[in-house]
Amino acid sequence: QVQLVESGGGLVQPGGSLRLSCQASGIPITFYKMGWYRQVPGKQRELVADMPVGRAINYANSVKGRFTISRDNVKNTVYLQMNSLKPEDTAVYYCNADQSLPLTSPKTYWGQGTQVTVSS
Repeated sequence: QVQLVESGGGLVQPGGSLRLSCQASGIPITFYKMGWYRQVPGKQRELVADMPVGRAINYANSVKGRFTISRDNVKNTVYLQMNSLKPEDTAVYYCNADQSLPLTSPKTYWGQGTQVTVSS
């Protein structure tokens, strides 16, 4: 019963901020690479930010310096703080949990997606 439940999406003006949350159940996110992806109609889903286990955080160049990914292992929740939002940030944002171990099949889970719209 793995579930990633997202919240925090909505409409915001350019320059504003939103915080997305992804609460996981059924897996301990401590042992998963957690990430945020986004997708616009007709385009491929793209990485926004991810947080590998024991490695450096990765950010897309387009969001570096504006977005921050973080996790709370006690709450089993990952966050995406989005500041200085631009219209081009408009997309459906997806939470992802991924685990790749040497002698096991990879495991990956996706949230349902939450709409972020940046508009005047």
